[in-house]
Parts: sequence; structure tokens; C-alpha cells
Amino acid sequence: MSDPLREQWLQEYCEGTATAETTALLERALQEDPEYRLHFLEYLNLDQALSSASGFAEKDAEPAPAPLHLQPGLLRWAGLPRWGALAAGLTLLALGPWAVHALRSPYAMVTSTTGNGPREGTSLRSTQVRFEAGVVEFLTAKGARIVVEAPADVRFESADTLRVLRGKVAADVPPSAKGFTVLTPNGDAVDLGTRFGVDVPESGDAEVHVFQGEVIAQATGAQTKQSLRTGEALAMHNGVSASRELRSAAFIQPDEMPQLSAGLAWGQRARAQASLRALKAEPALIALLDFTDNTNLPGVFRMAQGRWPGSFAPEFVHQGDHLKLDVGADRLWPQLTLSAWVRLDQLGSPYHSLYHTDGWQSETPGQVHWMLTHDSKMRLALRGNSLAPGSTEKQGFPDSHTSVLPQRGRWVHLATVYDADARSVRFYLNGQFDKETLQEVAHPARLGPAQIGNWNRQDRKLSGRMDEFLLLGRALNDGEIRELYLSGNPYH
Repeated sequence: MSDPLREQWLQEYCEGTATAETTALLERALQEDPEYRLHFLEYLNLDQALSSASGFAEKDAEPAPAPLHLQPGLLRWAGLPRWGALAAGLTLLALGPWAVHALRSPYAMVTSTTGNGPREGTSLRSTQVRFEAGVVEFLTAKGARIVVEAPADVRFESADTLRVLRGKVAADVPPSAKGFTVLTPNGDAVDLGTRFGVDVPESGDAEVHVFQGEVIAQATGAQTKQSLRTGEALAMHNGVSASRELRSAAFIQPDEMPQLSAGLAWGQRARAQASLRALKAEPALIALLDFTDNTNLPGVFRMAQGRWPGSFAPEFVHQGDHLKLDVGADRLWPQLTLSAWVRLDQLGSPYHSLYHTDGWQSETPGQVHWMLTHDSKMRLALRGNSLAPGSTEKQGFPDSHTSVLPQRGRWVHLATVYDADARSVRFYLNGQFDKETLQEVAHPARLGPAQIGNWNRQDRKLSGRMDEFLLLGRALNDGEIRELYLSGNPYH
């Protein structure tokens, strides 16, 4: 005859409401009563079947625990027949007094999500998680914060180990979770108490980037391990590791997630779409690249996620990566507004190329080169132009006052307004006016064949992503630039 109290323990355990006292009583009963162990496993298997049939186990959600089967070696050690349910009950005893809790405890839990990833509050234990849009933040059982950006295919193999088949992963690992390991098809990264990122693209090399602390990396098939410290990175391929420059903006960090989630909840994506519709109807529009149609874009780059879940942005990873653009060659432009949303990495190259027309000849004045200088300030250089007397720039070109590269990469909005008639160049950072530089000679802007991203493969390259690139044949005022930023800002 069943014991009502013991039946209540089973019910509370399967419902996840068992207290520590109830769990201890259940463990003691399982140790002392072989028949109750058999009944426990039958009850557990029935609970699994009912849970699976109920439809609550949604895609990518944590499945009900599978029936346990004791390994043959343990069965022979126990000297008992290899009966599935009884063997599973004995497994609990072999595992020790914590077995009941460990059987269902998750490796990680979803703490924040955007896009079509698993829902917030979903617990994971050896579950494959695949999603094509958005970002998901996990908290492991040992306190590590893990952010995964789509498109992604990952699985927690334990509270200490994450296997990544594709996706960008940023990990913030406290001392309690030291040793957290990311496994990739190209190699592994073992944390030593740090913040680091691992990028596993659809094709190409997996990369490890250390933002703070130390990571031990080893390419698959390599005989030696490599220590990476703050600011260092490497790519892994065919058993070989090669150093590369740190890509600080390639990863969404845990402290960025709350603002991204709040921006979506606040309706920023709808506001951005309304702004894009208005820009497309602008009579002075020369070019607007929002990358929604990414199938026919000429150049060398890879496509990553843009500011919104499921959106797209070209990502410039390697020297020589670029996007070609040929617009505006039909006339000269006395006024020009250039703007873009970018995620920029911290690189030591002399110039970061945002938009460069092909050529810099004296016989074609007005050619446009929009870039970032070695100290990460915006520069707008037009061939044949010169600064007005008293200008503070030392290299002969209009530069912004403020560095546009934050300490840790995020989406930032850059804008430059050129007016040949007023002989002025105005710079804006995140919607705020930064600086105006006057010109003594100011030719109308000359457009035509140009490149976004790397230009000459030597000293004008770009590492990062770009979203919503705009060329407008008139000078936007301060209020219009401010609204351009506010409407497209993914944060709140």
C-alpha cells in the first residue's frame, strides 16, 4: 500500500516545490527502501511522459529529465540485474546524497532575451539552443554571465562548459566560476577568471578575444596551449593559432543587454522604421543603406546582426574587407550630410575608413574621404579644400573634437554635415553637436565610385559593423541630426 506522505514527497519533487527538508526525507527513503526506489523511478518516468505530452516543452526549452540508466560497470559492482527502473533508482544511491537535487538542477538559466531565442526564465541542462535573431543572456549555476548573439547554436554541457557551433559569445566570469570553458569546432578557451569573447562564424576561423584577465586557448589538434591576457586575441584553424587584433565591438557585453532590451520594449524599432520610411521619401536622398536586402551588395565582408534582432549589418573583420558604393556621380554637391550607425573596434591603424571615393587627384577637386583618425576623431577631407586661418587642426583637414571610440564597443551614431556655400564642416556624435570647422577653400563634393570600410588595404581600414549608412544632398540642421539619432537609437 502506498504511503500518502511519501507520495506527497514525490509530487512536490516532480513539481519542483520540494523544500530542503522534503528532499532530505526523500533521499533517506530511497536509500532505505528498494521497493520505494523502484516506485520513485516509475513515478519519474511517468512524470516525464505526461510533461512531454502536455505540450509545455517548447522548442529550445528545457526538456523533462530522461530516464536514467546505470552504466554496466556500476550494475556489476552492485551485483544486481540490469533492469532500467531499478538500475536508475540505484544510480541515485551511487551518486550520493545530493543525487535527487542534482538530477534536475539546471546548468544555466535565461536571464534576458531579445529576438526568437529561449524565453526569460528558461532553465537549461544539456539542451541545444538554436536561434536566428536576437541576443540571449544566461546565468550559469556558478554565477558566470554569458551573452550569446544570433545566429547561434550552443549547448551547455555542464555549469562549467558551453559548446558553441556558431555564434558570438561574451563571458563575464567571477572567481566562483573560474575555469569556465567554451568549446568550438576549431579549439577551446578555458577562463582563468576574466571577461572574454569567442566568435564562431558560419564559416572561417573561430576567434578568442580577452577583454580582461587571462584565458588559456588551444586549437583543435594542437599540442600546446596558449595564454592570452588582457587586450590579446587569436584565431584558430586546423590546429594552428594565429594572433590577431582585438575586436572589442564584435561582442555584445552583459552590461549592454538591459539597454537593448529596454529599447525594444520602449518601441525604438518601430520608431526607427518610421524614420527610415521618411528618409526614403526625402527629395535630396543620394543613398540609404539599411541592409534589409543583403543579397546583392558588392564587396568583401560578412553579414552580422544589426542594431535590431534579425536585422543585418556588414561586418568588416579582415584587412581589405569593404563594401562598394557608386552613387551621386551625375552632379556636384554643394551640401552633403553623411551619417551611419557603427560598432567600432579598438585598432591602432592610422585611419579607419568610413566612406572614401575612389581617387585623390588634384584635377578632380571635391573628392570625399570620411574617416576616423589615429586618435578616433572624425575627419572629413575634400580634395583641394583648405582650412580657414586660425583653425586648430594640425594636419590640414577638419577634425571633430571628441573621440568617437568608447572604451567598450557599442552602437554609436556618427554624422558630418558639409556646406560649401557656408564653407563649414560640422561634426555630431550620438545626436550631439561636437564641433564646427571653417574652410578657406570649399569645393562642392564630388561622389561616384567609392568604398565603405577598407579603402587601400594599407592604412585606411575598418574593423567593426556598420548599419544605416546615409548620404543626403543637403545640410541637415542640429535638430534633424538629433532626431536621426533619437529615432534610430537601439538603447533606452
